[in-house]
Amino acid sequence: MGHDLQLRVATPEDREWIHELRHRVYAQELGQHAPDPAGRLRDGLDGDNVYLVAARGAARIGFVSLTPPWSGRYALDKYLTRDELPLLAENDLFEVRILTVEPRWRTTAAAPLLMYAALRWIAARGGRRVVAMGRTALLDMYLATGLRPVGRTVRSGAVTFEVLTGGVTELTKVAMDRYRTALKRLESEVDWRLDVPFAPRPDGCEHGGASFTAIGTDFRTLHRRHRVVAADVLDAWFPPAPGVRAALAEDPAWAARTSPPSGAEGLLAEIAAARALPAEALAVGAGSSDLIFRAFARWLTPESRVLLMDPGYGEYAHVTERVIGCRVDRFRLRREDGWRIDPARLSAAVGTGRYDLVVVVNPNNPTGRHAPAAELRSLIAAAPDRTRWWIDEAYLGYVGLTESLADLAATDPRVVVCSSLSKMYALSGVRAAYLVAEPTTAARLRRWTPPWPVSLPAQLAAVAALRDPAYYGDRWLRTHALRRRLAVDLAGLDEAVVVEEGVANFLNVTLPPDGPSAARLVNECRRHDVYLRDLSPLSPEYQGRTVRVAVRDTAENARVVAACRAALEALRPGRSSPVPTPPGVPAGSAR
Repeated sequence: MGHDLQLRVATPEDREWIHELRHRVYAQELGQHAPDPAGRLRDGLDGDNVYLVAARGAARIGFVSLTPPWSGRYALDKYLTRDELPLLAENDLFEVRILTVEPRWRTTAAAPLLMYAALRWIAARGGRRVVAMGRTALLDMYLATGLRPVGRTVRSGAVTFEVLTGGVTELTKVAMDRYRTALKRLESEVDWRLDVPFAPRPDGCEHGGASFTAIGTDFRTLHRRHRVVAADVLDAWFPPAPGVRAALAEDPAWAARTSPPSGAEGLLAEIAAARALPAEALAVGAGSSDLIFRAFARWLTPESRVLLMDPGYGEYAHVTERVIGCRVDRFRLRREDGWRIDPARLSAAVGTGRYDLVVVVNPNNPTGRHAPAAELRSLIAAAPDRTRWWIDEAYLGYVGLTESLADLAATDPRVVVCSSLSKMYALSGVRAAYLVAEPTTAARLRRWTPPWPVSLPAQLAAVAALRDPAYYGDRWLRTHALRRRLAVDLAGLDEAVVVEEGVANFLNVTLPPDGPSAARLVNECRRHDVYLRDLSPLSPEYQGRTVRVAVRDTAENARVVAACRAALEALRPGRSSPVPTPPGVPAGSAR
């Protein structure tokens, strides 16, 4: 059949057809609006809407309209107040509107495919909930997608609509469960021109690391690592300390075949000495994700209520919402506040006493902002006794270890500090992390830990790293200098580009509203074997326009800047750019 069925974001020419089709359907066919002499139907939201279009060859089949939360208004505002429909005040709500198909295509898969495309586009922009007005006459079609009535109906002209809503995760699951075969077939038939993969990730949390796909996950083409710039993950740009490399090189055959100390006793002792903490307040794991999964699975249930920072590290939302099924709220971090935590607002939110767990990544990933330890100590002191705080200090070395709350965690049963050795100590590949908790809590977690939780090479490397603070202190200072230079160079590419540094080993680049999406920039950079991270799926606060760039060494940072320059030029309006490569596909890997 070929890829003659196309899904795309509407072009200016498409919009003229959209206005004409809307008039034919909603004015002439349904009587929802008065006829217009010009035969066109527009509305006040046209400047804020995103239209997705289905076409077959030169024939346009149908469209669907999406209104994002950053527009500040919805079509439903004309019919219901925010008090009548409180979900309109949510920060992660997208409105799906006016799904419309040409008459001759209404018995085909066009309408469901457009709905599915809308769902994928929304998920790629961090949307977590949708709201829609479904024509009462077509209610069964909407219910089949997983949308559910909220108990409100609205009337527009001669047409009655049911107000419907659904969570993006749940709607995606319904689509994949009910229509898996059809979607699989359509995936091979559709010319998918949206900047989001056709199919969602099957399981697990969305992370950076597409760069390893370009290198080769079967490890048969590791030589490719020399040409790929892996700025999509926050691995250190510098090598581990000399003592680490010596420990791993001394007898690698012995380290590979020998069982490590079953309870990582030596590593625990080294952490206790290096951080001036009691060993009984510590537990170790194979990276912070190991500790997150292990601890949260024991502490939380589907009845638990959790507060996450938004934007924030995606693993926490994945574990709490998708794995455990907790009731999760977001504390919104705002660009206009410099992405900083407002202590008064957070204190008010936590002071309600509704939360079992509050998660704070400090410095925050992906915003790069740091909340002073004194502020957090005051917040925790004023919080209800029932609320546990999980403080993730994976990037604290870039600020200073004196800002750690580890000493508080060792004595306060409400506080747990998690610290990864991966990013700060250039040990991402060996996986080592620890948490600090009041000794009773730490002892329980150690009991829930299987033997040999950290491999022998990882224990050897972590111990050696902790014994060389001077080396790492120097590397952290050098990282700040590299980041500042990279920020200046990226900001110089285009005066409309906004670069935000933060304090850790990465920075964020936000593209202008009339520029390319973050996903398109990321895909275009991959043609130069430069891999960046699109932050859009993490939060609607990024509006689909922000890219995170990990700090690399001087040479690789120069390649990042050059790739971004070439990508912005290729994506400039009026330039014919290649068909978008679906995210996750290494465009440069076949070269």
